[in-house]
Amino acid sequence: MAQSDIYGPADRPPLGKWIPLSIQHVFAMFGATILVPLLTGLNPAAALFTAGTGTLIYIAITGAKVPAFLGSSFAFIVPITAIAGGVGGPNMAYALGGAVASGCFYIIVGLIIRLAGTKWLDKALPPVVIGSVIVVIGLNLAPTAMAMAMNVGGGLDGKYSLVLFSIAAVTLGVTVASNVLLKGFFSVIPILIGLVSGYVFTLVMGLFFPAYHLIDFKIVTDAPWFGLPAFILPKFSLIPMLTFVIVSLATICEHLGDTLVTSKVVGQDFYKKPGLHRTLAGDGLATAWAAFWGGPPNTTYGENIGVMAITRVYSVWVIGGAAVVATALSLFQKFGALIRTIPTPVMGGISMLLFGIIASSGLRTIVESGVDYKDKRNLTISSVIFVIGIGGGKLIFNITKDVQFQLAGVALATVVGIILNLVFPSEKNQAK
Repeated sequence: MAQSDIYGPADRPPLGKWIPLSIQHVFAMFGATILVPLLTGLNPAAALFTAGTGTLIYIAITGAKVPAFLGSSFAFIVPITAIAGGVGGPNMAYALGGAVASGCFYIIVGLIIRLAGTKWLDKALPPVVIGSVIVVIGLNLAPTAMAMAMNVGGGLDGKYSLVLFSIAAVTLGVTVASNVLLKGFFSVIPILIGLVSGYVFTLVMGLFFPAYHLIDFKIVTDAPWFGLPAFILPKFSLIPMLTFVIVSLATICEHLGDTLVTSKVVGQDFYKKPGLHRTLAGDGLATAWAAFWGGPPNTTYGENIGVMAITRVYSVWVIGGAAVVATALSLFQKFGALIRTIPTPVMGGISMLLFGIIASSGLRTIVESGVDYKDKRNLTISSVIFVIGIGGGKLIFNITKDVQFQLAGVALATVVGIILNLVFPSEKNQAK
């Protein structure tokens, strides 16, 4: 790809490229963003509205320097349903009040970092920890990608289907070929090309083979053209607020990891500029905003980081465009319904590449930083991070009789890696 086709965070592509590049990001985030409200009983249109507007808030708070899309966070599914009293339960407003509190807690932590500085982060997060965590972030999502690609219903416990896997394989094959072989503008929209190709393949095959008939346009015809999402205002109570604040300790760790991944992919240190205090404040304010309107808490999305890693288009203008499109989709309900007809294995085929790119970015961090694995200390830290993060390690304890605190997966691996690094400090100066 020519250098002129690579857009940095501050670069604005011409309109003819800007729109499809932004739509590509919407495709990448759409499935996960609407899945969280479906699992918790919140309104998917409200989730799209708050993801789009929340991303614009994040861009404003970070001074338009960090290309990050914010969508629905999976980490809060358990506390939302527990406090609400089940999926779509009667106490949902109190769960949303807790989510508002967690967003405010992000802002407080950001203020502490602003006052204390970030030098301690360099000590707590050397390359051996950073790289290992990035690998875990990508590979921890691998089972989800494969389940979407192979299993009926897209779940980890679903029945295997060769038909679904063939759809995912075609989607992946076209995406990879587009990324490697195409030139010029088409080389920066391989995700969009792959999604359209997988969709058309499924549609055509469905005309001849019943097993491939996965696309139903009834939800499109039934949907109104325009309409406001169903908003829910939050209510506040101490226990739900405390519960979400505690869970936020885990999601803050995930924020650190996602910001590290984005920094490595883009090639800029966002911990220092615009500063971790700003990224945390932006994430926190977007989360509080989302919960105030009845949307799930927000988080930076690995899928969109993967899109940037593949395309090498890091423009904040492109991310902002995607945020505007997502907001419009929440109001333009027929088009939103059309997006929801994208078959799960198509998204699985795309995710197989996106999540792998994230893991590969971690390996690049380790290699380029010159981490010495002859040093038993480095070998031990990476080994423990990998097993806990990829193996599904969990730290669980009761907050109340019915509510649990859970630190698991990437978040737990990050915390353990930081602790090991601080407990066993290296006397050698690690390459940076």
